Amino acid sequence: MSLELFGLHGIPLVEEGDNISDLIIDALENEGKTLEDGDIILIAETLISKAEGNFIKLGDILPSDDAIIIAKKSKKDSKLVEAIIQEAREVVEVGPNFIITETKQGFVCANSGIDESNVDNGLATPIPENADLSARKIREELEEVSNKNLAVIITDTQGRAFRVGAVGVALGCSGIEPLWKRQGEMDLYGRKLQTTEIATADELAAAASLIQGQADEGLPIVIVRGFNAFDNLRNPNSNIDSLLRPKEFDVFRK
Repeated sequence: MSLELFGLHGIPLVEEGDNISDLIIDALENEGKTLEDGDIILIAETLISKAEGNFIKLGDILPSDDAIIIAKKSKKDSKLVEAIIQEAREVVEVGPNFIITETKQGFVCANSGIDESNVDNGLATPIPENADLSARKIREELEEVSNKNLAVIITDTQGRAFRVGAVGVALGCSGIEPLWKRQGEMDLYGRKLQTTEIATADELAAAASLIQGQADEGLPIVIVRGFNAFDNLRNPNSNIDSLLRPKEFDVFRK
C-alpha cells in the first residue's frame, strides 16, 4: 500500500465571501492536476472561518468578571479569555497559559479552538460554526465539477492531554466515515478484533498537517490520494459526531 499527499500551491489569502471550491479547482488547474475518485481534500479550518466571515474582533470585547479572574490565573489577555468563554459550553480546567474548554460544537480543546495566527492583527478566528456542513457544501460542489466520488475533511491542530505538541485533528467531514470500526476482522494470528476502532479522519488530518505546517508554509489545502479504505468508509451523509466521546464516558472530567 502507498499513500500520496500533496499540498495545493497558489491558494491566496482567503477573504470573506470567497468560494473555497473555486480556489481548489483553480489551484489544481494551475498545477495541471485533476481530482480523482477517492481523493480526500483536507482544508485548514482557518480558511473556512475566514471565507464564512467568522471573525472575532478582540478590541470590541468587554471582559466579564469571570474573564478577568481567569485571565489572571492563565496569564492571558482578558478580552481573549472572554472570547474563549463565549465560544464554550463549559470551562473544564484553567492552568498557566491554557484554558481547556468544551466548545459549542462539543470539542474539548485548549482555548475553545480560537486561533490568532494567519489572520489580521486584532482579529481571531473561532472554530467554524458547523464544519460538517461546510465540508459537505465543498464536497458536493467539487463532485459536481469533477464527476468524482470525493471526501472533504476540515482540519485543526490541537494539543493532547498527556503528550507534548500539537497534532492535526478533524473538526468536520463529509463523504467518508471518520471512525473505522474494525471489530470482527481478523488479526495476523486469526483472532477476531474485539474493540478496535480507528480515528481515520484524525489520522488523515495529522498526515496532512505535516504538509500544511503551522507557520508561513502557505499550504492550507492538502489532497490525500490512494487511501485503500475509501470505498469501505464512503458515506455521503457522514459527520464528525462519532469521534466525540460522550461526557458520561469521559473519566477525566467530574
